[in-house]
Order: sequence, then C-alpha cells, then structure tokens
Amino acid sequence: MVNTTTYQQTLDYLFSRLPMFSRIGKAALKPDLTNTLKLCAALGDPQHKFKSVHIAGTNGKGSTSHSLAAIFQHAGYKTGLYTSPHLIDFRERIRINGAPVSEQWVVDFVERNKYLIEEINPSFFEITVAMAFLAFAEEGVDIAIIETGLGGRLDSTNIITPVLSVITNISFDHKDLLGDTLAQIASEKAGIMKHNVPVVIGEQHDETEKVFFEHSVLNQSPVYYAESHWDMVRVKQDPRYQYYKAVNKVKQELIDIQTDLTGNYQQYNLKTVLTAVDVLSFLGFDLSIVEATEALKNVKKATGLMGRWDWLKEQPVIICDVAHNTAGLTNVLQQWSQVAADKKHIVLGFVKDKEVAEALALFPKDATYYFCNAQIQRALPATDLKEMAATANLAGESYLTVKDAVNTAISNMGESDALLITGSFFIVGEALEMEL
Repeated sequence: MVNTTTYQQTLDYLFSRLPMFSRIGKAALKPDLTNTLKLCAALGDPQHKFKSVHIAGTNGKGSTSHSLAAIFQHAGYKTGLYTSPHLIDFRERIRINGAPVSEQWVVDFVERNKYLIEEINPSFFEITVAMAFLAFAEEGVDIAIIETGLGGRLDSTNIITPVLSVITNISFDHKDLLGDTLAQIASEKAGIMKHNVPVVIGEQHDETEKVFFEHSVLNQSPVYYAESHWDMVRVKQDPRYQYYKAVNKVKQELIDIQTDLTGNYQQYNLKTVLTAVDVLSFLGFDLSIVEATEALKNVKKATGLMGRWDWLKEQPVIICDVAHNTAGLTNVLQQWSQVAADKKHIVLGFVKDKEVAEALALFPKDATYYFCNAQIQRALPATDLKEMAATANLAGESYLTVKDAVNTAISNMGESDALLITGSFFIVGEALEMEL
C-alpha cells in the first residue's frame, strides 16, 4: 500500500504529539533513559550496530561534531552525524555523509512506528535519537558522530558505548537542570564517560578538573587534555576563512590550518578536534592531521553546518550566530566589537529559561536593537525583552516576528553598516529561512 502521508503532516504529528524541549522547556524532559532504551529495543537495538564518537559540552558541541564528521568523510568513512536542534529543516539532525535523511524515510519511520510512539509516549528528542540510530544502522555507517542534546548522564544519546568521548567545555547554562556550579555541570557532562573508553577534554578549568579526574579513574578512561596537546595562533582572517599556525606540543611540529569556521571561539574547538584525531588514529582509524587540515577547509559544505559566526552578506555586513548563553555570547560580542562599521544593528531574542539579564549586560550600548521572539512557546516575548534591555541601557524597538525585526533592520542599514542576529538557535533559524 502506498503511503500518502506527507512529510509536513508527519512533522506536524511529531511536533504536536510529543513534548519538545526546544518549544516548551524542561517540562518535555524525561528523568531517565528508560524510554530511549524501550524504543531502541523495539527497533532491534540499532545503537549497538555502529561505532561512534560521543560529544558533550556547554558550547562548541555542534562545531566540533561537524568538524569531526567532515574529517571522517574526507578520509573515506561512511559517516553518520546526529546533532540538535535543527535550524530550518528537522532532517538537519540526522545526516549521512553530510546529506540529510530523505523526507520519505522520516514519513515511513513514523508510520511504521506510530504504535510505539503512542505506547511509550516518548519526548520529541527521545524519538529523534532512536530514529537517528536506526538510520545509521540501516545505512551501515562506519562511524557516527553523536552530539548530546542537554547534559550527558541522562541525555537520551547516552545509551551508546563510543570508541571516544569528547567534552568540549564547561560553562553555565541550564542551571535549573544541570546544577548551579561548574563542578555540578561537569559531573553531568562527565556522565558520558564509559569504561575503558578514552575521553578528550577540550578546555580545562580548576573547578572541573577534579570532577573529570575522578570520573576517569572510576571508569578507567584515559584522559587527553586538548590544551596540553595543541596550541593555536591565528595569522589571518577574512569573512570566509580563518588561518592558524597549529602547534603540536607533543611532537613539537608546526602545521598550517585553514578553516571555513570563522568564529574566534573556533580556536578552542580546533584544539579539541585535532586532539580527537590524534586519539582516533591511535585507536586504529585511518586518519591523519594532514588530511584533517584539508577537511577543515570545507566543514560547512561537507556537513551543512550553519549559524556559527556565519557571514550571510558582506555589504552591508550581516552575520548570525546561535550563541545563547553567557559564555557563548561573550565570545561572539568580543568578535563583533572588532567588526568595522559606520553603525551597528542587532536583532536579538532569547528563550524564557536563559539568564537573560546576565546576557544583556554583555551587549554594547551604542548599537540599535530590534527585539523579537521566535514562533515557539518557550520564546521570551519581545515586549518583555525590550523592557529588560532598557534596564541594561540598550535602546530599540520590539517586533512580533524575527522576519519583521530583520527586515526593519535591513531597511535602516547603510552600505557601511553591520547587522548581528543572535541570542537563540530559533532566532537564527527563522532568519536563515529568509535566505538573506
């Protein structure tokens, strides 16, 4: 029998039927891994049928995941990539060799497993994790790069036993769920460590080092600190590329790096990625730093990565970045301060459960602001954001939609002005749909 359900009908079913963290916040979260384990058991435990790299961390997970996927693809490995949230199309979450799974595959999966969905009543994230694992198993990927959604210990992705675990960094985000100290947050992220599986730690911090050491001893997991293995010195930058001298501290070698990931903060992710390549080659994968440097030139094209210090237009300058917590925004705004422009404009929106007042204190006072909210239940209303921003001496108007805010900003811009779109994955996602 021919399946006549459309892709959009399938998405509408998933979005309406299942609680979704990105839309409603922590009410969507399930407190354990039971649902994911039940779903995967019913699907034949696909998570055991492919090798994987598991990536957690407060910031940098997406860039690190996409970079490693690009490197594996360049080396000839059939590579799965699971990330979240998506910016425009749900299928961005599940890619094989950079290509999203087909719309028809999503439709068929949901139709075939609707009874499971209605019996187990999983969250949106739980079903998408199971969906990704099945896709990777069915396609026979050589390796899958799996990004956690939130935390690590209780994240739905944490039913795999990877060949390598990676923790990019630890900073404050989701305090109500992960803890209000860096040590507590690190403990949740360290929950992805597995017995005898090596782990790469991207950034070191006095408050987290003891946590990682204790977890590594408990799990007998060898630890590799990226900052001890690599250093980065940027030598040039333009809207499309960054150029670094990478110093291998272990081998005392100097390597040229060119990457299409243009955010200043990518220097930290690059150290993590190169350390992961070193460890993976030691584990027997046919990877090399020289080949990795070739792959890093085209991460966006190879994997579809969007929204990380993305230059959407060069004249006038339009840049977007999905930074949404204090640590991420600090890095983005430091780079924004270096952008030359006659006048600066910022389209800004947040979700309700972020430390918004703390974030607003970081923003420059001399920009013109366009406050808006994404079309999700979890969004902070633009009028509320405008009031909070006024307290931080940020001047601007509120708009009902991201599209209205962006269009107004563009209409107000001169050729030598610059526009930054930031504050949330969902703000950036709706802006990218406009194809600026």
